[in-house]
Amino acid sequence: MSIKSLEQLVDLALKKELKKMVVAVAEDEDVLIAVRNAHKAGFIDPLLIGNKDRIKIAAEAAEFDISAIEIVHEVSPVKACSMASGIIAEGKASILMKGLVSTGILMKAFLDKELGLAQGKFLSHVALFESPYYHKVICITDAALNISPDIEEKTAIVKNAVNMYHALGIKIPKVGILAAVETVNPKMEATVHAAMLKVMNQRNQLNGCIIDGPLALDNAISKEAANHKGILSDVAGDVDILLTPEINCGNILYKAINFLGGAITAAIITGAAVPVVLTSRADSEKSKYLSIALAAALN
Repeated sequence: MSIKSLEQLVDLALKKELKKMVVAVAEDEDVLIAVRNAHKAGFIDPLLIGNKDRIKIAAEAAEFDISAIEIVHEVSPVKACSMASGIIAEGKASILMKGLVSTGILMKAFLDKELGLAQGKFLSHVALFESPYYHKVICITDAALNISPDIEEKTAIVKNAVNMYHALGIKIPKVGILAAVETVNPKMEATVHAAMLKVMNQRNQLNGCIIDGPLALDNAISKEAANHKGILSDVAGDVDILLTPEINCGNILYKAINFLGGAITAAIITGAAVPVVLTSRADSEKSKYLSIALAAALN
């Protein structure tokens, strides 16, 4: 089983209970367009926090009738993020979405130890892509949160992505560990980490998936390229999840697939008590909408 289209996330979200989603600093037109569409589709009940006057202006531009939507007035972005995180901690909402605020401010509030939302777990960014050049939806992790993960952190990142796939109904996702080359080179840490993760998978230390690596990008997504290099792999050419070596690679790949490859995206922060919809301001309205659908489909 695989996900062929990101629109399937909407179908999955609609099969779940209606989710309460709190938007921190909800003063962004594009964000409110996505929230409007998710609310209209019937899988989100939004709660908006921020400067009420600015929210109304943004909502008007987004053609979003918020007369029946709960709004909490708070002019300080820092306080708005704290309030939104507090609402999540109290169980009054099950999804947090970033509005017109920096990721750093939002995540600092969300990770407040007193709230316990991280639950001592490791958080990571997962992004699903629907590309015209690949036969199914593919995941890239981590493109936005963890800068230079070590092997322990990469293990957690893989687990988070695999758990997400399990929640979406895919029992054994295929994981490709990316590097510049497909051979292990002690001078290239990414290849060593890839080999370690593969062995961990083979010894059931990392289960619920099939892992191969190191794989160069062409080998990971093209069976023909893998065959040409003599790589025998159940993952190559049919990969579900791509683990990047560090954030620069992940972020560049993320944006290249979108802006050069014509893909659409759904992205969240996972690993905590609830998913966090954290998209780039450059992401399309549709990608923001699908990111909300992904979060709603998972809990």
